[in-house]
Amino acid sequence: MLDDTVRAAAERHLVRYSGRGAFSPEIIDRAEGSSVVTEDGRELLDFTSGQMSAILGHAHPEIVATVREQVGRLDHLYSGMLSRPVVDLARRLAGTLPEPLEKAMLLTTGAEANEAALRMAKLVTGGHEVVSFARSWHGMTQAAANATYSAGRAGYGPATPGNFALPVPDRFRPDIVDADGNLDWRRQLDLGFDLIDAQSVGSLAACLVEPILSSGGVIDLPPGYLAALRDKCHERGMLLIVDEAQTGLCRTGDWYAFERDGVVPDILTLSKTLGAGLPLAAVLTSAGIEQEAHDRGFLFFTTHVNDPLPAAVGNTVLDVLTRDRLDLRARELGDRLRGGLDELAGKHPVIGDVRGRGLLVGLELLGDGPSGGDADKLGAAVTRRCAELGLHMNIVQLPGMGGTFRIAPPLTTTDVEIDRGLAILDTALTEAAG
Repeated sequence: MLDDTVRAAAERHLVRYSGRGAFSPEIIDRAEGSSVVTEDGRELLDFTSGQMSAILGHAHPEIVATVREQVGRLDHLYSGMLSRPVVDLARRLAGTLPEPLEKAMLLTTGAEANEAALRMAKLVTGGHEVVSFARSWHGMTQAAANATYSAGRAGYGPATPGNFALPVPDRFRPDIVDADGNLDWRRQLDLGFDLIDAQSVGSLAACLVEPILSSGGVIDLPPGYLAALRDKCHERGMLLIVDEAQTGLCRTGDWYAFERDGVVPDILTLSKTLGAGLPLAAVLTSAGIEQEAHDRGFLFFTTHVNDPLPAAVGNTVLDVLTRDRLDLRARELGDRLRGGLDELAGKHPVIGDVRGRGLLVGLELLGDGPSGGDADKLGAAVTRRCAELGLHMNIVQLPGMGGTFRIAPPLTTTDVEIDRGLAILDTALTEAAG
């Protein structure tokens, strides 16, 4: 636990940025593989991959070696200069993607990548209006924050005009159902765009979505939804931007989550998983869109665009993912995790739903009443008990959604570690829920 001196310094000097709750009560000293270790030597199994990013685990030896070598050779450049790691990573990323996604821009964070993608879409289409999901999270910078509806909108003044929200196709808690009581996502999507069309001033530019809404409760878009959404966008002259910050690069069992639906976005954004925990993001698009943007003077000149050090790390990430077939491993581990969670659901009636793909899985606890308040309290209690028992879990930090866990272990996690995490969660649920 934090000693009094460190706690006092933290309380005096650190800005609290999570919107609610306090910092962890422990100082993390080091991390390796699927574990983080506190200063007092306590090990925590990391079922969030850091900030949903460290897909190769912590301190992967090949990432460590790349950083050591590259930082001594070439770390940062004037933004107009090129380096071999940048060109190699752009070429190799294009090689993992379907045509026509062949043009890449390397940045630092997911918010920055989404900012660049939206700026490009507005310039190319000539529009300014942006559509995203009502529980979306795309970042905290200006355009990304305006396209984020899950949190952070109140108290910061007016949002940019022309941002519209689509209803979330949540199959566990559907708001529009068919005759059998199942989510009628086609009717929901039609109604959503009817409302958008009524509000639009005729300047629709882009639709920015995650294929699995993570902060929105690990909501996996129903099969067929993404293709129908693409058609809605193209009918209106909009570009479809898919944000794969958390789903890209093998986490769902495919290299990219959009592949399941046979849909190629107009613009793809990557972050988190691309740097495996280091700050690296990318925007990828077609040669045609890039040419149109360039012809119109596209400007997104930032301090760390196309920096060589994170690009070198990205190349190593691709090396490991490809060599170790971590797309297949994510499927295998995901099946093991999902099977274990389904067993827990049969044992603990408080578990309402298990969902997700590969190693991005949601576990939703049930609460009494429409607000989900009891589930929020139970989720917090289970999280605390898991931490005490040696498992770091993450709940969606939003009122009414605090009973939903986002489970995303590294792709390098072992079978034994998956089973250990499940056993700890079982104990925590038993003790917290009875």
